[in-house]
Amino acid sequence: MIINNEVVVKNPASSFSKFCFEWLEPFVQALAVVLFLFCFFFRIMNVSGESMMNTLFDGDKIFVLKWGYVPTDGDVVTITHGQIYEEPIVKRIIATEGETLKIDFSDGSVWVNGEKLNETYIKEPMWLQEDGEIPEVIPKGYSFVMGDNRNNSLDSRSKAIGLINNKNIIGKVKYILLPYNRFREVK
Repeated sequence: MIINNEVVVKNPASSFSKFCFEWLEPFVQALAVVLFLFCFFFRIMNVSGESMMNTLFDGDKIFVLKWGYVPTDGDVVTITHGQIYEEPIVKRIIATEGETLKIDFSDGSVWVNGEKLNETYIKEPMWLQEDGEIPEVIPKGYSFVMGDNRNNSLDSRSKAIGLINNKNIIGKVKYILLPYNRFREVK
């Protein structure tokens, strides 16, 4: 190519590099946005174990909403609990800070603020008591959690798990994503 009486040779390698950079730039930007969203707004996680049956099953892939989540009774949540597990655990919030809690192991009933919970989500009546202390009033900054499969769940009834510091709650489980035949909102 001749420009102003000078011969200019185009470097095919630089043209190819420029093409690659222009082609890859939107993908790198999209990846950065996705990573930002995963860090602060939501997560996709796998369920491991049977403690949340029949709500969640082992191997379910779940969508967890993190941004601005405040623990609320009845919510299914994921929890980082490094003392026992390397991976986060999934449980249901039964009572939050300031609420009174009573569990009657003779009939498996759970009472929060003097009202018996209507727990249609549990797999079977609870008979397993575990070895932990159950506080009458949940302390500030903590939540009491249990699995829906109460007789096969290590949860706040156990010394190993105990009360959950709200700072350790990752977020609320909103959807089952996989397997496809179980795609639905989690309640």
